[in-house]
Amino acid sequence: MSHHSGWGQHPQQYGPQWGGGWIQPPPQPGVIPLRPLGPGEMVGGAFKAFRQYWKPLVGVMLAVQGAGFLLVVAATVIGVAAASSSFAEVFAVDSDAHADSSDVATVFLALLPAGVILLLVMLLGTAAVGALCPAVVQEAVLGRTATFRDVWRRTWSRLPSVLGAVFLTGLIAGGPAVLIYAIGIPLTIMAWDGSGTPAGVLLLVLAALSWMPVAAWLAVRFSLAPAAAVFEDLRPVAALRRSAALVKGSWWRVFGVTLLAYLVGMAGGYAIQMPFGLVGVLALFPSMLDSGAGDGVSATMVIGLIVYLACLLLGTVVSALFQLGYPQLVVSLLYVDQRMRNENLAPDLVTAAYGGRTPGRDPASP
Repeated sequence: MSHHSGWGQHPQQYGPQWGGGWIQPPPQPGVIPLRPLGPGEMVGGAFKAFRQYWKPLVGVMLAVQGAGFLLVVAATVIGVAAASSSFAEVFAVDSDAHADSSDVATVFLALLPAGVILLLVMLLGTAAVGALCPAVVQEAVLGRTATFRDVWRRTWSRLPSVLGAVFLTGLIAGGPAVLIYAIGIPLTIMAWDGSGTPAGVLLLVLAALSWMPVAAWLAVRFSLAPAAAVFEDLRPVAALRRSAALVKGSWWRVFGVTLLAYLVGMAGGYAIQMPFGLVGVLALFPSMLDSGAGDGVSATMVIGLIVYLACLLLGTVVSALFQLGYPQLVVSLLYVDQRMRNENLAPDLVTAAYGGRTPGRDPASP
């Protein structure tokens, strides 16, 4: 895991492209052939990387997401306990009148720390996955092994740069949206209380919708920055510039492959959840039959409900881990593909993978 040769910046063109008139197929020491890739090869290569390196991937993601989840839950519980009376007034089911604006404001203020912590946890989690997946792909492309310790060290060593790149991307692409949200909260409270007009809220919604295309363009333009920060050991601003240079002239391709990655991730997450949900329903079925046999809560009902909830929770966690990690693996492979297309990186990768041996002829080659 400590070898990172072959990943530096090489903007010049040199050497023959793999597959460009060669009789033999391009070498494939890892999850992808070392030549420019198609969308299907990136999608398939990400599946291979997830399957082969699932232990370090899942281990690091569980550690980061678990710690963040506990922090958000603790902040939410403290906020609800501190403003319990206001929560009771705002969410009273039997109340026909609108809640007082002071109670609504108290609820917002009570949940504000949890919201801030949630944003920070989401930012840190996104950066951690953004550093984790390129660290894994860096070894998966070359066919090297990667232990949990190796991936953990590489991830955390590059986390500050990736965090900076993610933060700057969010600030550039989502900064106006945050400003709109900050203005929208007081206007929403005023509209709720009747002291304001809904027209202000409508204008904010229109402003947010008009900014979405610009934000999407910027997000795609800087989408390869985390991979650049890990692969090339770049600082945040340099990683953003590097991503913009790699995406230039290929925006629609990068957008399409990234969108495909997230759609496949969503479909895969849904497919993962289905067996867990089916097992949970089957476990709950005997308790449903038992509930009609008499009054009271039986042991069968309790066990069935526990198994059902455990299956739902486990399915949700496993599905979320796949949905978080898989798209970033595709984006990392997209970074490699863009460099092989624009900078002829493939010969460097062959040298790094085989150490000067002839690919496919040396019995000791990977």
